Amino acid sequence: MSDYEELCWMPAVELSRRISDREVTPVDVAEAVLGRISDVNPQLNAFVYHDPDQVLADAKELTEQLAGRRPVPPLHGIPYSVKEVCAVAGTPVTSGVVPFKDAVAEHDEPVAARLRAAGGLFLGKTNSAEGGYKATSSNHLYGTTHNPWRHGMTAGGSSSGAGAAVAAGMGQLAQGTDGGGSVRIPAAVNGVVGFKPALGRIPQTRLAGRFHTFAYHGPITRTVGDAALMLNAMAGFDPADPLSLPSDHVDYVAALDRDIDGARFAWSPNLGFATVDPEIEEICLRAVSAFTELGCTVDEADPGWGNPEQAMWEGVWAPVYSSMLDAADWDAHSGEVDDQFVELIRSGARLTAREIQRADAERGRMVDQMTAFMCDFDFLVTPVTTQPTFAADAFCPDSLSGAPLPHQLMGWVLTYPFNMTTNPAISVPAGFTSAGMPVGLQIIGGLRADAQVLSVASAYERARPWSHHRPNVLAVQR
Repeated sequence: MSDYEELCWMPAVELSRRISDREVTPVDVAEAVLGRISDVNPQLNAFVYHDPDQVLADAKELTEQLAGRRPVPPLHGIPYSVKEVCAVAGTPVTSGVVPFKDAVAEHDEPVAARLRAAGGLFLGKTNSAEGGYKATSSNHLYGTTHNPWRHGMTAGGSSSGAGAAVAAGMGQLAQGTDGGGSVRIPAAVNGVVGFKPALGRIPQTRLAGRFHTFAYHGPITRTVGDAALMLNAMAGFDPADPLSLPSDHVDYVAALDRDIDGARFAWSPNLGFATVDPEIEEICLRAVSAFTELGCTVDEADPGWGNPEQAMWEGVWAPVYSSMLDAADWDAHSGEVDDQFVELIRSGARLTAREIQRADAERGRMVDQMTAFMCDFDFLVTPVTTQPTFAADAFCPDSLSGAPLPHQLMGWVLTYPFNMTTNPAISVPAGFTSAGMPVGLQIIGGLRADAQVLSVASAYERARPWSHHRPNVLAVQR
């Protein structure tokens, strides 16, 4: 492997050590990753804002700061990207929506400011599903992000560019947002790690409201250790988010070495309501056997919710998007915005207060049932997606075509219930379909059990390593 390739694929935890020991410099890293982005991004469209000159200038400054400085910040010189929907001063923040094409952020959101303060090397901003409302990888403003494992296949969403960038070696760390699975879904279909932490673990100010209890920031990385390293930098209280948690003083990287022998796992292939492709179920069931090998108990069980789709739609998704009704003249932008996106906005505006409150009460019942369920288990394990990866230009899998809009959005994933219950959840690679596309396994922990979820994922990673699997996006020789 060339030096160029080694630096692009090296885990951030290892790269951090080498930078701290002065074995490599941030400039070395920047030059390697900039070369990789130049080679690969035109094929994938993962980055939609990228200033190579600024990246190199920042890397030179970070290299100069190394002189005589010990210890260095934990992410010093480590490349990271930020999802386009997240505010970074002076960069576009359009959510891939044409009517908002001129929007530019005036400040850094807390999560972006923390990554910069930790010494990270900002590479640019990654593509998102249009408006962040769907789990696929297209929008009318920037176009489609392609899956690194096969061009023309979806990279998932809504943090599509983040998942594709990390999977393709374009930076070790990527920030994503997750309102219904938007970190875990792209992680799953791109063959990397995506962690949705507990509510409030990472402060969020992207949404105008300050009391949204479904939206999260989270890391997308190639290894569990890198996700923990990134979480160390992003977690902690911020007064701008009244729901943010105080620091728990946990070093999430150090916590990865916890012994999981004797842990109790519930395995649910469908959460009791979904239709799951047999190949997806078989791949995930084989992956779950790793926990038995590690000395854990595994029983098939689920929380007994019934189908939570309507509660998510009427209590969370549609009401939140209804706030955009007057943000643009949607009729004037016909053909420039997804019809389904506009319908989502308008359907939310049609909901009554009674319907929304009824859905919220159902969500409360789900939390109660999940709490009772987790008295018998330490972790719940499920597939991330119910269907194999499909074409990038499709709105949903063929099996859901013609279904009502809510089911087209939610019927092919098992992630959104845990945005409703606020439990931490991670997607880790489970294997590949017969068509060669990655499949993700979802591990869910108890309320605020972030460190425990990461430690279990790390133990699984050691038992079923995956980072040696890399997509051959381009046959580039250097």
